[in-house]
Amino acid sequence: MKAIRSAGTALPIILAAALGLSSAALAQGDQPTLLGQYGDWGAYSATPGSKKVCFALSKPKSSKTEPAGRKRDQAYLFISTRPAENVRNEVSLIIGYPIKPSSDATAEIGPTKFAMYTQNDGAWIKNVAEEARFIDAMRKGADLTIKGTSRLGTQSTDQFSLKGLGQALDRAEQECK
Repeated sequence: MKAIRSAGTALPIILAAALGLSSAALAQGDQPTLLGQYGDWGAYSATPGSKKVCFALSKPKSSKTEPAGRKRDQAYLFISTRPAENVRNEVSLIIGYPIKPSSDATAEIGPTKFAMYTQNDGAWIKNVAEEARFIDAMRKGADLTIKGTSRLGTQSTDQFSLKGLGQALDRAEQECK
């Protein structure tokens, strides 16, 4: 995945955000390791604070904002497994801007929609009980569209390809058994 590889220096910051840590909390030796590239998804592992973390990561194939041309950082979608915390296949999004307080984002795979709660520049599945159904829909789907609203009222729509997601998740899961 050229785009993720080219953002390699940003990976520790992205990893920290996905794990809810400050980027300073990740030591130099905690750089994520690419386990494999599968279509539009990469499988990674890291060991921040001596606790192994494995995750699949992708960035949107397309992003648009309303009004057009609004500045924002790169969006990334993660599915992480943290065995030490008994967390498996947690979906999270870094949306690239501070999200409007008390607003939800939506994730759509075909006609199926999932609500995502937001905080700062992140979004997670609102109903944790739906996470397994969400992962299953992602494995079977072709595209995932996530919509959100910034603190300044900018509407964003990010479309992620799901090509290679199943293999990336399987590889990450194998690494974090």
